[in-house]
Amino acid sequence: MTLVLDSSALFSMQDLPGEDSVTVPGVWDELRRYNDPRVDYWEGLLRTASPGEASLAEVRGAAEGSGDLGRLSTTDVELLALAWELGARLLTDDYSMQNTARIIGVSCVTVGAQGIKKVWRWRYRCLGCGRSEERDMGECPVCGSRMKSVRAR
Repeated sequence: MTLVLDSSALFSMQDLPGEDSVTVPGVWDELRRYNDPRVDYWEGLLRTASPGEASLAEVRGAAEGSGDLGRLSTTDVELLALAWELGARLLTDDYSMQNTARIIGVSCVTVGAQGIKKVWRWRYRCLGCGRSEERDMGECPVCGSRMKSVRAR
């Protein structure tokens, strides 16, 4: 089976898994940003691919529905979309990625952390006035204070 590798998994690994492995271009950028010395070696061994627009839309829709979209980077969304598109397993220690993966039916494997136990739904609450919103608006539309993610009840 194909494995899609997130940078959180790669940071925890010493060697690449023996299975067919792939990642997205943004992961290489993250590894370089942290000066990971394995980049030059791994780049020749790890396939790089990008997901299609339909897969990206699927992931964004699921992540928006769960409230995870504001918690995921562009690279995270691309990794999830690629795993969904390829029917692959995702190697990640990122909890928001695991949450969205479970919603869209992508199997996850963790490397250095314990995986999630159940799917969480998130809401966003204003730190100033307490207003609650379904999606991350950055700042409250009522008072302008910062919004914070909280688990939905």
